[in-house]
Amino acid sequence: MKAVINGFLTAFAMYSRIPMPRTEWNRQNRKYTLCFFPMVGAVIGALLYGWSRVCAALGIGQGCFALAGTAVPLLVTGGIHLDGLLDTADALHSYAKKEKKLEILKDPHVGAFGVITAIGFSLLYAAGLLLITERYQLLLLAFGFVLSRTLSGMSLVWFPAAKTDGTAASLSDAASTKTVRVVLTTVLALTFASCLLVQPVAGAVVCLGAMWVWTYYYYMAKREFGGITGDLAGYFLCLCELVTVLLTGLSGKVLPLLG
Repeated sequence: MKAVINGFLTAFAMYSRIPMPRTEWNRQNRKYTLCFFPMVGAVIGALLYGWSRVCAALGIGQGCFALAGTAVPLLVTGGIHLDGLLDTADALHSYAKKEKKLEILKDPHVGAFGVITAIGFSLLYAAGLLLITERYQLLLLAFGFVLSRTLSGMSLVWFPAAKTDGTAASLSDAASTKTVRVVLTTVLALTFASCLLVQPVAGAVVCLGAMWVWTYYYYMAKREFGGITGDLAGYFLCLCELVTVLLTGLSGKVLPLLG
């Protein structure tokens, strides 16, 4: 039980800025960390849903909801996943060999393509939030944060690693692989079912979109880097959430046309 509790604390300490009791960074405490990774997404989804209700109650405009809503995941996570997006963008646009790309991922400095990617990501994300006005869209968006983290965690225990050191490798190596796979697969199935219950058509599109990004992530990581890293996992998570918010937002315009 202690390992489970410490896994929960480690997950939130690593992947969020929510204050948590200090735990020792050791193999035993990382054993079940990935099992609780999706719960960070659940917190973000709940906060965004709550923010939308506050905006509705106070008559705050959709623009304010979208711009402040774009910042909510960053405030909760501290930008840890966005850092992976920027590093990966710089590495991919270097068109260098795999070894050089892996070195760029470790470089603490951000390049021009990282900055351009961050700006483009933020604008598109805010644009997607501008289109989210219905309750079913808010619920799908909330489930999307769980979905992205579930798939990101699954990649760490299923996909090949590009290197033997780093955060991703340490989590993958320390994880109770069988338990993590069972837990995350169960969470994935429940999240899929929840999305379909919220809105069958839009929910199916969101789930298929997430799986498409996950498939792209797998083949891109193997081809360009020889496997996954922590930065690549963050890149996938950001891309998955961007696709989710855009598909969810567009569903509000397309579904009425379908009758």
